[in-house]
Amino acid sequence: MRLVFAGTPQAAVPALEALLGSRHEVVAVITRPDAPAGRGRHVEPSPVAQRARAAGLAVLTPAKVRDPAFQERLSEFRPDCCPVTAYGALLPRTALDIPAHGWVNLHFSVLPAWRGAAPVQHAIMHGDDVTGATTFEIVAELDAGPVYGVLTEPIRADDTTGTLLDRLAVAGASLLVATMDGIEDGTLTAIPQPTEGVSLAPKLSVADAEVDWKHPAHIVDRLIRACTPDPGAWSTLDGARIKLGPVKLADSDEQALRPSGPDLRPSGPDLTPGEVLVGRKAVFVGTGTKPVRLGDVQAPGKRLMPATDWARGLHADGPIRFG
Repeated sequence: MRLVFAGTPQAAVPALEALLGSRHEVVAVITRPDAPAGRGRHVEPSPVAQRARAAGLAVLTPAKVRDPAFQERLSEFRPDCCPVTAYGALLPRTALDIPAHGWVNLHFSVLPAWRGAAPVQHAIMHGDDVTGATTFEIVAELDAGPVYGVLTEPIRADDTTGTLLDRLAVAGASLLVATMDGIEDGTLTAIPQPTEGVSLAPKLSVADAEVDWKHPAHIVDRLIRACTPDPGAWSTLDGARIKLGPVKLADSDEQALRPSGPDLRPSGPDLTPGEVLVGRKAVFVGTGTKPVRLGDVQAPGKRLMPATDWARGLHADGPIRFG
């Protein structure tokens, strides 16, 4: 089939790579316009645009998919199907009707669970044991179209959104190619999604990523892993926003570590929510249940560093508390 692929972030690149290596012909790519990226916030083309141009493909970057000029340009490529992975824009009916076999989305959840922009984040944040990927026909309602194929993937205890999405992007790329093969061969029929089990996964904002230390330790752990790497979990210390990497639940031996300074509390188990204990080999923070052990920490204007290195630079004269 002649394909026009739509995608934007790095998580969509494996799908494009797989389609380029398939029996199908990728004739063009649709992606979001160039945008600020990286620490320097320089305007750059999307990862999908960069890979597409390296492959010599035409790259379309419409500001609005509703633009008649864009839709006319898309029609000129005569696509049989438009596979999509994390494109990032809603598609109007006029665009959906252009390819003969419609637009087929690779979504990183087992639908109808976690419809929306942040399925991987919500699966981790809500403590799911298993997630996966689904290919489905795009319809007007958000992520509600009939399903072509599904795969599942266990969520590991230490998974962040970044690590889990990396695995799903690779496995999902193969699923997307198999879906294109089945559509071309006529061996796949899209099946309507169940009406039960629908859950929504809206995009997480920076405000959503603030840690509430009054929550139980396992909830704090899930939130931080769900927000890693984006939008990045954080808390405040003396009014400054501190970015937090994944934490570990403190076991009984770790809780017994003695602090490195005489003015700090001598035992971990009694830490109140947000209270920080600096030990010789680890830094702990109290939660609504038991303490958690901090991993990497990034203060404003500083690099990401181990929590113990960060704590040594605080030169605190008394108790330390987040929030």
